[in-house]
Amino acid sequence: MPETWFYPTVLLCIYGFFSSLRPSEPFLTAFLMGPDKNLTEREVVNEIYPVWTYSYLILLFPVFLATDYLRYKPVLILQAASYIITYAMLLKAQGVLAIQVLEFFYGLATATEIAYYSYIYSVVEPSSYQKVTGFCRSATLLGSAVGSLIGQILFSEVHVSLLTLSIITLSSSCLAFLAPWFLPMPSKSLFFHQRERERQDNTAQELADKSEDHQSKVPLGVNEDSVILKERRGGTGGLVGVLKTLGADFVKCYSCRTLLAWSVWWALTTCGYFQVVNYAQALWENILSSKDFVIYNGYVETISTLLGAFAAFSVGLVKVSWAVWGELALCVFSIVIALSVYVMDTVRNIWVCYTSYVIFRTAYMLLITIATYQIAANLSMKRYALVFGVNTFVALLLQTLLTVIVVDPVGLGLDLFPQGVDYKSPILPLIG
Repeated sequence: MPETWFYPTVLLCIYGFFSSLRPSEPFLTAFLMGPDKNLTEREVVNEIYPVWTYSYLILLFPVFLATDYLRYKPVLILQAASYIITYAMLLKAQGVLAIQVLEFFYGLATATEIAYYSYIYSVVEPSSYQKVTGFCRSATLLGSAVGSLIGQILFSEVHVSLLTLSIITLSSSCLAFLAPWFLPMPSKSLFFHQRERERQDNTAQELADKSEDHQSKVPLGVNEDSVILKERRGGTGGLVGVLKTLGADFVKCYSCRTLLAWSVWWALTTCGYFQVVNYAQALWENILSSKDFVIYNGYVETISTLLGAFAAFSVGLVKVSWAVWGELALCVFSIVIALSVYVMDTVRNIWVCYTSYVIFRTAYMLLITIATYQIAANLSMKRYALVFGVNTFVALLLQTLLTVIVVDPVGLGLDLFPQGVDYKSPILPLIG
């Protein structure tokens, strides 16, 4: 096992695990609406949570460029610092405005996730991409599941306060902050810093060759790069040149109808997923108040994360031609997702809501993995980064519009169970 592969991967996995280890996360809404913060449901749902959506959207594109220009490592450190600021403020901040500032920093931390998922490709050989991708993604999923499980056990069995869980989360973020400083600084990046290459960065192609027939791939030839600027030799591309390259790549990628169709589904479904996950805790708190009953949000998050991870990994293990069966799977599981959200909103039973949420997240993880595979099957790493960024941006743009219209006080400002217009109405068309 080459040291160049092992060392940065271990450090990045350590960072991913501890930055995702957040015992307080499943109980955030209960904490904000509890005696420590004493905020109302309307303040949390309509005034505070939308700030994350807005800040994530505004920061995504500049962070995307800055991540590449600064070569990942500084942005990883910025992400780690943002998590510390977020959870330090969670301990001390009082009032709507202070918590809104907290949400902005959380949006910054979320926007900089791109550095975590792209750093490793700049320091390891293409032959190791599949391996390191699995490790890095598994680290965050494991950290999230372990954090939720620890939080639930401490809260319901040991009777630790939600404030103490927030302190543990902050401590975990501080541990995570140490790891990025020891990562090696990449000598290249996808767009701004490129050195002469001996081979095309075509990771997804190599993965597809090993696991699936060519007929299942998106018909985009990565070698047909007449619209892409030739690899800049040993220099730093300027901003204008990078933007031209991005524009040319954008036109080339989205002129493929198959890729466009999967991307549209990705953006719409991810919009709905963000919206449901953002407000699920508030829904549960409305049905069963943590002030009066023991809640089990941590177990639900743990189970849904582990099942979602298993579903995602199964896509790569099962020999299925997704070009043939992908659309059928998309149709069937999209209906499952839509029904899960409908049941969550209409059946006012906490156990039914918990079960529906687990089904919802598992089905989403399965489908988004299929969509990712179909999109990436014949794209270079550069084009994959662009398509992923554009699809995420469109999803956030749609979520922002949905939030402004449905949730934000400047729009309808609806409650979780509004009279007349049901909260599920704008979400079901998006994810169904």
